[in-house]
Amino acid sequence: MYNSESNYESTVQYLYSLQKHGIKLGLANTEALMQLLNGPHRAFPSIHIAGTNGKGSTATALASMLSANGLKVGLFTSPHLVSFTERIRINSRKIDESDVIHLASKIRAVIAGTDLNPTFFEFVTAMAFHYFALHKVDWAVVETGMGGRLDATNVLSPEVCIITNISHDHMEFLGETLTDITFEKAGIIKPGVPVITAASQPEVIDQLQKISDERSTALHVYGKDFMASLTRVEPQGTHFDYSGYKKYSNLSVPLSGAYQAANAAMAVRAYELMQKNNVPLSEDAIREGLKDVILEGRLERASDDPPILIDSAHNPEASQVLASNMRNLFPDKNIISILGIMDDKDLQEIIRPLAEISRLIILTRAKYDRAASPEKLREVINTIQRTGDKPVEAINTGSVSEAMAIARKALKRNDIILVAGSFYTSGEVKELLGSVGVLPTLRESLGTPAN
Repeated sequence: MYNSESNYESTVQYLYSLQKHGIKLGLANTEALMQLLNGPHRAFPSIHIAGTNGKGSTATALASMLSANGLKVGLFTSPHLVSFTERIRINSRKIDESDVIHLASKIRAVIAGTDLNPTFFEFVTAMAFHYFALHKVDWAVVETGMGGRLDATNVLSPEVCIITNISHDHMEFLGETLTDITFEKAGIIKPGVPVITAASQPEVIDQLQKISDERSTALHVYGKDFMASLTRVEPQGTHFDYSGYKKYSNLSVPLSGAYQAANAAMAVRAYELMQKNNVPLSEDAIREGLKDVILEGRLERASDDPPILIDSAHNPEASQVLASNMRNLFPDKNIISILGIMDDKDLQEIIRPLAEISRLIILTRAKYDRAASPEKLREVINTIQRTGDKPVEAINTGSVSEAMAIARKALKRNDIILVAGSFYTSGEVKELLGSVGVLPTLRESLGTPAN
C-alpha cells in the first residue's frame, strides 16, 4: 500500500518511473482515470492548445490575461525546466509539493486493483485536471503533450482550440509528412468549437480548413482574420499592435523574438472569442495580462554577468527562429553556444543554423536517457562542415556543468553564452545558475518570484 506521507522527492521519483511505460498515444487510459476520479475534466471550461512550437508562450499569455480579470485560472504545460511543480499552476502559482504528494497518492489508490498502467503523461494529466477541479478554477488553459488526436489531454471538451503552428517534430509518433502531422494536431478540433491557428503553409491551412468545415466550426487564421504588427523587438521583450475584432495599439509581452507577437496574437484572438461568447472580460486586462507574462526558457536572459541566454529550441524550426533572433537582437556580439539535444531529434537541422551564428560550440549531454552523446553531436557537426558550411570550433564535454565551466573560461569581452537544444539542457543550466546565486539579480529586475 502506498504511504501517503512519502516525501515529495520519492513521489516525483515514482512519477518519473512511469516513463518505463513509454509514450502510448491513445485516450483509453485517461478516460478510465477520469471515470475513477468522477470526471474532473468536466468540472471547468477550458481552452485547448496544440502545435509544434509556441504552445507554452500562447498558453501562458492567455492564462495571464484571464487572471488579470480576477478569474481563477489553471494552467497545464509541459515539460518543466527545473521543478515538476512548474507543470501545474493556478494564477501563475506553481502547485505546492504537498499537493503533488496528495494527488499522486490519491490516483495511485484509485488505480490499485485495476489493470491500468498509465504512462507518466497520462498520470500527470489526471493530476492536473483533478487539482483544477478540487480548486474550482474558473477556466483552465491546457497544452497538449504531443500531437492532439490521441494526446491524453484530448478528453477535454474545450470552448476554444488553438493550433499554434505545424512543422516536423516527433515524426516517429505523428508521421513523416506535414499532412500526417496536421491530421494528428487537428484531432483537438471539436464540432462547433472555434479554432485559431498561426500555421503558415498553404497546404496545412487548407487541411485545417477542410477539417474545420467537416466539424462545422470556424477557422481563424493569423494574417487573415487577425494579426500582429511588430513595432519593436528588443532583448527585454516584444512590442506590437493587434488587429482583430478590435484594434489594440502598443501591446507588449516580456518575451523576446518576433514570433512572440504571433503567439500573443493567438492568445488575444482566443480572448476575443470568449468575449463574443458572452464571457465578461475586460479589454484593459489584455494589456495588463500580456505585460505580466512569465515564461522561462524562451530566449530568456538568465544572467547578466556572465551574459547567458537560454532557449529550449528543440526542433529545426525553433532552431532557425532562434538563430535569426540572435542575429537581429545581438548583431555585434559573438556567440558561444552550449548544445545538448535529444537523440531522437533531427540533429543536423537543429545544429546547422546555430553553428552558423556561433564562434564556439560546446557539446554536452543532459542527465536524461534520450540525450544524444557529445560524440554523436560532433559527428553531425563534422558532416555539416563537409558540406561547405562555415567551420566552427567544437568542444565535447561530459556534463552540462563542465560545459558551463568551459564557456565561462572561453568568454571574451564581446561574447554571449547561448544555451539551446533541449528543455532538459536548459533546466540543468538554470539549476547551476541558481546554485551560484546568479539568478536573483535577474529575478529582481523582472519582478519574478524566486523558486
